[in-house]
Amino acid sequence: MKKLIIPMFLVCLGFCLQLSTNAIAQKKDGAAFKFKDGDTFDFGEVPMGDDVFHDFIFTNVGNAALIITDANPSCSCTTPVWDKAPVMPGQTGKINVGYKTKEHPGPFNKEVSILSNATNNPNGEKRYTIYIKGTVKTK
Repeated sequence: MKKLIIPMFLVCLGFCLQLSTNAIAQKKDGAAFKFKDGDTFDFGEVPMGDDVFHDFIFTNVGNAALIITDANPSCSCTTPVWDKAPVMPGQTGKINVGYKTKEHPGPFNKEVSILSNATNNPNGEKRYTIYIKGTVKTK
């Protein structure tokens, strides 16, 4: 009985290792985003009149250069800025997102659609969406 258990264990272990290797290879095919602190940033409460900014830091966890071709905000009160140079595999990049609080009291929840060649975009689209939120308080 012991003679059968060890070979069967080794066969199962080899099969599991093969499956995990295939899953990793499939995930890393092409360029891919991995955001350091997630894809949503909460500013909390901010005073009206002060523009606020946040750097979304990401790593290219894929095996090809990651190229951001555009970043489209959901409104003109949100401004994304990013480096235009390709981010090579294993390297980090950033997208700075600003929000203009002037004349916008109350809660906000805005998004920026990042157009790129990343392969891990939701729904297989050519965009990855990041979010900012918070509440603008009057002085």
